[in-house]
Amino acid sequence: MRLLAQERAVCERYLPGLDRQLAAIPLMELESPGNVSIALYRAAGGAGLLIPEVHGGGGASAVDASRITRALAARSPSLAVATTMHQFSVASLAALAEASDGLEWLLLEGVARDQQLMASGFSEGRTSQSILAPTMKGVWDGKNWRVSGRKQPCSLSRSMDLLTASVLLEHPEQGSRTAVALIPAASGGITVKPFWGSWALTGAESDTVVLDEVEVHPDLIVELESGLHGGLDDLQTLGFVWFELLVTACYLGVAANLVERVLVEERGATHDRVALGVALEGAAMALDGAARNLDDGDGGNDGLARALIVRFTVAETIRSTVAKAVELLGGMAFAGSPEVVYLASASHAIAFHPPSQQSSAEALLGWFSGRPVVIE
Repeated sequence: MRLLAQERAVCERYLPGLDRQLAAIPLMELESPGNVSIALYRAAGGAGLLIPEVHGGGGASAVDASRITRALAARSPSLAVATTMHQFSVASLAALAEASDGLEWLLLEGVARDQQLMASGFSEGRTSQSILAPTMKGVWDGKNWRVSGRKQPCSLSRSMDLLTASVLLEHPEQGSRTAVALIPAASGGITVKPFWGSWALTGAESDTVVLDEVEVHPDLIVELESGLHGGLDDLQTLGFVWFELLVTACYLGVAANLVERVLVEERGATHDRVALGVALEGAAMALDGAARNLDDGDGGNDGLARALIVRFTVAETIRSTVAKAVELLGGMAFAGSPEVVYLASASHAIAFHPPSQQSSAEALLGWFSGRPVVIE
């Protein structure tokens, strides 16, 4: 079948054998806690996917990463969501390495060589708090930073090798500033506690990560500068562009699973099936277009606006195609297996990732009027 063929071909090129392995495992098993999907992803070389080949990685483009994410999500939504948190952290670190004389490339080479996975400790998921607000606090002890705080939910919490986190640094002489910390998961003072109570996306390992005065060497701290109106700096902006595109790809892949079932089973009238295929492919092309812009250097403030526009547009397509696909698959499919219900439930989570469409309305309206996008 042509639907998802391109995505699966790209996945096979970068992560040989992974799609076939995932296809052989029942969906609900892949979505359960402690399943093998993350280990399979690691073994296939997924950790280094976005790291340049010269540094031992796969060298995937944003377009290819979007397609791979859709292919993974069509097999296991939890795996796609969990690894998206890793990949946007890697993409940000790679961008930082391009503009820095620091140790970033050595860290990335280690990630690719040892297939290390990064969890994201940024403030996503915390209600009534700016998504730019640091989730951790670092206090200078005269030699290293002592970092404390928590992140919940934190995907990859039980499989992570490294934790990237936003940190408010407090120095007795230099005052406070914001930074990103790269913290080995085996560091003393890190604990993981249960958090995720929903049955949807349980395989993403989205639990609570607690840091209690974790010692972090200064070389693993990257200080950030405030951008427009104290908002995003260039690194944060680029990271958000990557995140918005990849997280959108996750849920488009979930919708594709349901549409694929409709087409394979020839459910509904011809015009209904065609409408689903057209909507899904149109959304995929829009997403690939935004990813291609990112490959061409559109990772700044305008790129963020376009990424948000694509995300919100595709989210509407996901909602309508999922609803129609479930209707066409029929009541027996709905009642006879948890898979259709599960996929429909998981698809709704696209609305829960920051920023929401409602909170972005003023920022995008300002952008249409010629002002920069300011995310809070």
